[in-house]
Order: sequence, then C-alpha cells, then structure tokens
Amino acid sequence: MKKSFTFLIPFISLLISCTGEKETTSEPYYLRMANSEMKRNPESWMIDFSKGIKWNYTHGLELQAILQVSAKTGDEKYFRYAEAYADTMINEDGSIKTYQLEKYNIDHIKPGKILFPIYEKTGNPKYLKALQLLRSQMETHPRISNGGFWHKKIYPHQVWLDGLYMACPFLAEYGKTFGEPALFDEVALQLTNAYHDLIDEETGLLFHGWDESREQRWADPVTGKSPNFWSRSIGWYMMALVDVLDFMPADHPRKEELITILQKISAAVEKYRDPETGMWYQVTDQGDREGNYLESSGSIMFIYTWVKGAQKGYLPEEFLEKGETAYDQFVKRFIRENADGTISVTDVCSVAGLGGEKNYRDGSFEYYISEPVRDDDPKAVGPFIMTSILLDK
Repeated sequence: MKKSFTFLIPFISLLISCTGEKETTSEPYYLRMANSEMKRNPESWMIDFSKGIKWNYTHGLELQAILQVSAKTGDEKYFRYAEAYADTMINEDGSIKTYQLEKYNIDHIKPGKILFPIYEKTGNPKYLKALQLLRSQMETHPRISNGGFWHKKIYPHQVWLDGLYMACPFLAEYGKTFGEPALFDEVALQLTNAYHDLIDEETGLLFHGWDESREQRWADPVTGKSPNFWSRSIGWYMMALVDVLDFMPADHPRKEELITILQKISAAVEKYRDPETGMWYQVTDQGDREGNYLESSGSIMFIYTWVKGAQKGYLPEEFLEKGETAYDQFVKRFIRENADGTISVTDVCSVAGLGGEKNYRDGSFEYYISEPVRDDDPKAVGPFIMTSILLDK
C-alpha cells in the first residue's frame, strides 16, 4: 500500500499545485469592472445613475467599453447588454428617444459610436438610420469663425475640449465606414483649431473652453479663454486625438500634425503628476492648493492615451512603460474592493462645465473643486475598462 501511495504523490502534488494556482488567479480588471457595472445596473439604460431612459454621452462611453469587452472575450452577454440600450433608445424609423437635433448638443453625438459595431453585427437598418441622423446634425451644427463646432446651441460661440471627444471619433469612424473622406479633413480642422485656440504656451496645457465672442463672464476679455486647466477636459481632448488616429488614412496630409500635438500634450501632462501617488489633480496645475484633490477620470484618460498612443507608435515607446506604471498606481489609489465581490472606481468629479443660466459656472478654481465627487461614474469606468483591455489587466 505504501508503495502505491508513494507512486501517487507526484500526481497529487501537481493537482494541488494547479488547483491552488486557479484559486489565486483573479479575473482581469476589465471583466471585473464590466461585471460589477452590469450587477449595479441590470438594465443598460440605468448606467450613470439614470432614473429613466436618456440618450447620453456617458452611456455611450461606458457601453463602448463594454462592447470592447465582448470583442476581447467573445462573450455575447456583453454585446447583448450594450445592444439592449441601442434597441431601447432607437425607433424603427431611426429616430432616437429624448434626442432633438435642433438643440445642437454635441454631447449627443458620442453615443452614436456604439452603433457602428452594433449595426455591423446585427444589420438592423434602424441603427444605420440613427447613424445617418447623428451625422446630419454635424452638417448643420453651428460653428465659430474658424470652423470649430459650438459646444451646444445654448453655449453660442464657445468651443469646449469635451466636445472634441464627443464628435470627432464618431465623424472619423463614419468617414471610414461610409466612404466620406472629407470627414478626415473635418476632424483634423476641429482638433488643430481647438489646440491653437486653447493652448497655454507656458505650461503646454489646454484651457477648458474658449468664447470667441468674449461675452461670457468666465472668458478672459482679451484671449477669450477660460481661467483654469481641468484635467478631465484635457483627457477628453487627448482621447479624441488618439481615437481619431485609428481611422485617419496613413497618407492624410494633417495626420503628422495631429501626432505632434498628441506628443506635446502627453509630455505636458506628465509634469503635473502627483509625486506620491502618480495621479493627477482635478485642477491640473494646482496640486498644492487647499481643496484640490486627486481625480480619477482625468487620470485614467491620460493613462489610456499614453498606453494606446505608445502601442500604436504615435508616442515614444517610453510612454507605454509610463502608462503601465501609472495604471498600477491608479488601481492602488482609485479601485476599491467591495464586500459583495464587485469593484468600484472612486473619486470621480460628477460633472463640470462653463456658464449656464441657473447656477453660473465661472471656471474658477473654487468652482472646479465644488462639484460633487462620486464613485462608479461612467466617465472613469469606461476609460478604465478600455485601458485594462489595452494592457490585458
């Protein structure tokens, strides 16, 4: 008997070793975060703490990430979750519930990004009609004198960095998908004009907004620029650059210009990392000022851009290593393990803007640190999932 047990020992040891290894191996963060969000929001229209259905950029951002999880894993449940939102929101004639073209809200172009893979997979003509509807908004969308898109009809003569992400990746993908090459010229115009209109030469950072009319109280009477650097707005712009480059033809005459801008802004934001945590502050350049705080959505947008930009060859290779290090620091600082097995991303600025009628947003330091901070906001969740996929973490 002893002999036979001795013979089995190596096999048993191997079995225990393998079993132990499986027990200590955790799911990648992109799966854990997607699954956590689907648990918190059983219906995809519930994303972003929604009490009712709405066509919203935050849904588009997070569901874009969840569609990437589906593509990465081959698991259809993630595709079905995203497609359920599109199916709920889009009528058979291609009209979109809660969407009004005549409001010229550039934020409402962003959710259209999820329709490209959904239409490709399902072939449902209502998704094509909705894509065409959103494209038509940008044909008549109001512009400032140099061609830049207004942020919204209710914000006349104003360009905000946020809007570059809302419209440009959509237009670039539309141009490639439906053979409209003029759209590559359009997105290059939008991105380069915004850079020159909003750049601060001293820091290399971009101001949040520009009012060509200089009518807004937040606008500098000489330059028209808003007074502060908001990390998430710079993050929106950086993601717009790196995502647009996915679709720009290699020989497009302005592609190198966009890559140069990407390199400059990527180098500029590096100078403002918190030395202890490696993360970035809500007001980018004032980390030592009382009330400022480390903010997760801007931080993960910078990291996403570094990682993707380096992987694609637009940024120097060193930015991949920097991005990987910053990602690990992000997880340490902002990802929380919950008692129910889900994970959360913490310290997300819920919203920030400029102007408005009810509570005027003056772009001051005090304003940016006054907006509510919350957990599990899609504006951090989406980029975190996408960055985790890029790094396979």
